Amino acid sequence: MSTHEQHLPHQEQPPPTRRTFVAGAVGVGAAATGIGGTGALAAPAFGAPLVAAAPGRRVAVLGGGMAGLTAAHELAERGFQVTVYERKSLGGKARSIPVPGTGAGGRRDLPGEHGFRFFPGFYLNVPDTMRRIPFPGNPNGVHDNLVDAPEAIFAQAGRPDNRLVLPSGLDDLTPEAIRAALKTMASVAGQVPWWEIAFWAEKMVVFFTSGELRRRHQWEYMPYSEYLQMDRMSEAYRNILVRSFTSTLVAAKENVASTRTITMMVEIFLWTMRGRGNDGAPDRVLNGPTNEAWIDPWHTLLTSLGVEFKVGWTVTGLDCAGGRITGARVTDPRGDAGTVEADHYVLAVPVERAVPLMSPALVAADPALGRLRRLRTDWMNGLMIYLRRRTPVTHGHLAFMDSPWAVTGLTQGQFWREDFATTYGDGSVHDCLSLDLSDWDSPGIVYGVSARKCTPRQIVDEVLAQIRDNLDDGASLVPDSAIHSWFLDPGITGSGTPAVANDEPLMVNTTGSWDDRPEATTRIPNLFLAGDYVRVSVNLATMEGANEAGRKATNGVLAAAGSAAAPVRVLEMYQEPALAGFRRADDVRFRLGLPNAFDVLKPYWP
Repeated sequence: MSTHEQHLPHQEQPPPTRRTFVAGAVGVGAAATGIGGTGALAAPAFGAPLVAAAPGRRVAVLGGGMAGLTAAHELAERGFQVTVYERKSLGGKARSIPVPGTGAGGRRDLPGEHGFRFFPGFYLNVPDTMRRIPFPGNPNGVHDNLVDAPEAIFAQAGRPDNRLVLPSGLDDLTPEAIRAALKTMASVAGQVPWWEIAFWAEKMVVFFTSGELRRRHQWEYMPYSEYLQMDRMSEAYRNILVRSFTSTLVAAKENVASTRTITMMVEIFLWTMRGRGNDGAPDRVLNGPTNEAWIDPWHTLLTSLGVEFKVGWTVTGLDCAGGRITGARVTDPRGDAGTVEADHYVLAVPVERAVPLMSPALVAADPALGRLRRLRTDWMNGLMIYLRRRTPVTHGHLAFMDSPWAVTGLTQGQFWREDFATTYGDGSVHDCLSLDLSDWDSPGIVYGVSARKCTPRQIVDEVLAQIRDNLDDGASLVPDSAIHSWFLDPGITGSGTPAVANDEPLMVNTTGSWDDRPEATTRIPNLFLAGDYVRVSVNLATMEGANEAGRKATNGVLAAAGSAAAPVRVLEMYQEPALAGFRRADDVRFRLGLPNAFDVLKPYWP
């Protein structure tokens, strides 16, 4: 098996001169970066700002991931002059990561990524943004690059694959889809004792009918594993009804994640599959690499709106005086240090990057900023396995339920508009098995150690073994002879050594973490927060949460600037109207110190 270098090639830079510069948020002359399909650095010619420089209209967006790009988009549309400062690449965790040096014969480099993209139907804010990004030939812009992934396989070691056809709404259910879903449910349920299924079902109904008071003040503080009495149940119950959702679908750990967060996801997935309050099919993916299908067109649009991009610029501090931000300290791609001056600052870096910026002066001005350090992150990173043949195992996602590393994935070639072999690599790669590893702490089945302790090649060996162990005919579907090469997310460094590190971890929801998550608008009148750690409706670290936070930060800027522009529409997660009466009644019961009316088998008292 051949392998590719795990890191982008080092480029020599001229030795930095330790000069000091002052970069205005709409300044020119600094190194900017374009993002093309090849991932190469370029210096695009930026369009002129839509409005002339004016006091109170300059915004520095610190971070160019999903939240930062969303804020830049909304602000630019409303006449603000925006500069985005991003330390790595536009798109953040959602970006493509081309594998350098793998393209040949005029083809593009093989596409890598931080992890495969997944657009559940309950996403509302992200699709709204995508519709407003033009794409050639698409009447609905980038949104038309979403394609349905209507099938899923839940694979288990030693058992037949559970194949599920996902319904796309009440009106679209077919007898075939219903039959397939019932067969899968019967197969899975047959492994779990009936009384345990009854207990699980009751607890789902309890949550669905819980009012906001109980959700916020009781379920927020109870671990999901405790809510479902995981330790008292069978292994089948723990694996199928608990871990299969937390580890494989939302990359959470059931013993630390709150009942409120995880069961909200169960609830919204259910409504989505019933066609309630959703934007589209339950499961959708892009029809090409993320940069080509989404991020590059977005960059083009924002540039046309006058947004300036400075990629390779890292924020190192926020200066605060008189209760306001007076400047953002940054380093440029050469390593030179300076200060960005703007009227408003949108901090859109991930939480682990935001915490070191919270100086005593900032925390004194807004104590909520000090609580960011209590939030936790964990690892969820991607592994690409490039295949010499098309391998459409199923027309959708794969969940390997007995995988100790909580591996999930899909084969991408079947969804992409362009032929894989003629577009990417050296012509011999026909597909890509794009995988996410959500558990980096549990021992594997080959080497008996966690993914953190494995070398990159050992990680590949382990993941292949776990896939083959779970999937029917796994060894014949993904034989060694079909593997061309592989690419591990370059955010993982030092693999197999004590210095192993993850440059881009994922924020995870823990019990009570809502208390430590800030609002987008801070007590510092010109500082706003945009990131998946901000309090948002979806309440989970997702692209949707980051987009919603960017919208909220924009509305904060509009209010602070006294703008007459229309506020950004913030779309919240669907709540089933038919259950509104039950939720109101439960608020009364909670105030009286009573359990939910449906909580009978083992009632949880407030």
